[in-house]
Amino acid sequence: MFTFAFCLKSMKRLVYIFIIAIIFSSCSEFQKAIKSEDIAVKFSMGTELYDAGKYRKALRLFEQIAPKYRGKPQAQKLMFMKAMAHYNVGDYYTSNYEMERFVNSYPESEKAEEIAFLGAKSYYHLPPIYSKEQKETVEAIEKVQTFINTYPNSTYLEEANKMVKELDFKLEKKAYEIAKQYHTLGPHNRDFEAAIKAFDNFILDYPGATHKEKAMFYRLDSAYKLAVNSVEYKKKERINTAIEYYYSFKNRFASSEFIEKANEMNAELVELQKQYENKG
Repeated sequence: MFTFAFCLKSMKRLVYIFIIAIIFSSCSEFQKAIKSEDIAVKFSMGTELYDAGKYRKALRLFEQIAPKYRGKPQAQKLMFMKAMAHYNVGDYYTSNYEMERFVNSYPESEKAEEIAFLGAKSYYHLPPIYSKEQKETVEAIEKVQTFINTYPNSTYLEEANKMVKELDFKLEKKAYEIAKQYHTLGPHNRDFEAAIKAFDNFILDYPGATHKEKAMFYRLDSAYKLAVNSVEYKKKERINTAIEYYYSFKNRFASSEFIEKANEMNAELVELQKQYENKG
């Protein structure tokens, strides 16, 4: 029993030693390649590391030799691995640049479509959450749409369309939240005129928007509050505008959860409208 336990313990120790030896050997080979003046050695070690999924180490070698492989037969493979390594470590700013370079340099490559898609997808990964500046979201939509236009029969088409839809939703939500902010900023700081204009633009820019029902209701609510609290000489015109918004909302969303509130606002607006008509 003691002998068996001792042997088992010894075998485990040997396995650990073997693993450590491999690790140190691998590190040693990598360090030799880094210091080597032979670009073929760097290319070979970089390829091994890339195939093993050790992308950061592979990139260190690829960066050293990339300029020296321009115009050589291995340049295409090197550029492909370099671009993919950047993508796989999440360096999307660099991967989209490297991938665009690859497609421009090797448009006939069998990898061109895949790299073009991943280049566009790199832009997709970059945009911030909807509440932040959306310049990169707009750029990402343009890049993905360019891929769709270039490869209309691509196997990646379904995923590309899904990405465009998600990116569009970010822009939609951002535009909606800006308009909503004018409406609900605070009891003394609300800008109902700005809210109406922002909701008008939102409805025009996003006709099929997820937030369209809420946008049309809050546009009506803004117009209603602007009208009833308006200075006298602007009141009649603003009442009429608010009533128009009510009918636009009702015709589009007759079963809305907001319809009861909308009906109440309209009833008050109609009464005010009658008063002005009676005044002649």
